[in-house]
Amino acid sequence: MIDRFRSSTWGWLRGTLAGWGTLLLIATGLILTLWALAKGTLIDWAWLFPLMLLAGLGIAAWKWIGNLATTYELTADRLILHKGILAKSIDEIELYRVKDVRIDFTIVNQMADIGRITITSSDETTRDAPLAIRDVPQARARREKLRELVDAARRQRGVREIDMVQEGLGEP
Repeated sequence: MIDRFRSSTWGWLRGTLAGWGTLLLIATGLILTLWALAKGTLIDWAWLFPLMLLAGLGIAAWKWIGNLATTYELTADRLILHKGILAKSIDEIELYRVKDVRIDFTIVNQMADIGRITITSSDETTRDAPLAIRDVPQARARREKLRELVDAARRQRGVREIDMVQEGLGEP
């Protein structure tokens, strides 16, 4: 095993606008709840403050459980996806089958050093749609390592990617 990682909940909280909104909801709910309790006089709508806090904590917990459910393991010849908490499944992508490794990140993502790695391959795992791994910590370094391993796996198996283009397609 070369690397093992999960999507980062903390990275999502500090590296996305949705995460910032969740942190703001938690902080606002906490501060206003404490303020209402300290003041001693309950305003008619003060019940909203703890609700804000619980909503923010619920969103963060939901994201954390979702990230906990999938672990990615990178070996010299495969990317292995371990999915599930109660019911588990394991799926693999052979690295020599990877066609493209893309990384996307916003300015906010860059500040938190996270990104989304998208993998396109000829493997069954990505037949219907590319595999998108969101909120990856140290995404640039992990993408580079993945690219190196893909090249090594192709060399080891003697596999080459050939793009087929049909000339004159659509001409009379």
